[in-house]
Amino acid sequence: MMTEKLPYRPCAGIMLLNQQGQVFVAKRIDTDVEAWQMPQGGIDVGEDAKGAAVRELEEETGIKNATIIAEFEDWLTYDLPDDLYGKVWKGRYGGQTMKWYVMRFHGNDSDVNIETEHAEFSTWKWANMADLPSLIVPFKKDIYKTLADKFAYLAE
Repeated sequence: MMTEKLPYRPCAGIMLLNQQGQVFVAKRIDTDVEAWQMPQGGIDVGEDAKGAAVRELEEETGIKNATIIAEFEDWLTYDLPDDLYGKVWKGRYGGQTMKWYVMRFHGNDSDVNIETEHAEFSTWKWANMADLPSLIVPFKKDIYKTLADKFAYLAE
């Protein structure tokens, strides 16, 4: 039972599209759950969301050759489920508030390197945008549906 509401962690998310309009998704190393996610990560102190998105994409995927082509106008939030609440992010946050950017990948699959210095993913693939909500953990499903609906035109 929660006695105090933890704050949201500020985060930047990246919907990376290849030339065919498919979305980059990856499986986290730290879970056995059959769930995929798009790259995302915390915004450092003094950093803006756009800069964090570019940095996180490179840190998590090795990708440097992508450009921002769209931005979700609002911040999207989610709460952690009870079994994770107060446990992840050293117990400091109860969920995330996320600024999302759509980026176009200008490289080849061989440019993707998830075996980075602080690897977060075990495997990756390109997915159809319409499938995103069915790939993610349940507590992020609404965010992924919102993004897929908003940016569906970019996958055509």
